[in-house]
Amino acid sequence: MSVSTTIHDIFVVNPYESHPGLTTNEAEVLWEYAKLAQHLKDLTTRTKELGAQPDQNLLARLRVLERKMGLVLTLFKASVWGVINQQPVTDPSREYADTTA
Repeated sequence: MSVSTTIHDIFVVNPYESHPGLTTNEAEVLWEYAKLAQHLKDLTTRTKELGAQPDQNLLARLRVLERKMGLVLTLFKASVWGVINQQPVTDPSREYADTTA
């Protein structure tokens, strides 16, 4: 591969096509490997970027979801409290009264 070939030129120009020691098929296969290697390098770079900094869009959506879940939890607790308060109050002394006599 020549030095003048830049990273993104690898997808446009086959740097192996004018190599005297390679057949046309060998040059094509090497070019495909070079493109695959560049895709893997790009993927690795992008993965490192995503791992290094949080996705701001995802964080914003998660914050909205967190607020909604907090509201749901509060409403659930209020509903449970309302159901508990609607039950009739029983006299605790009657529950433990001696019924053997």
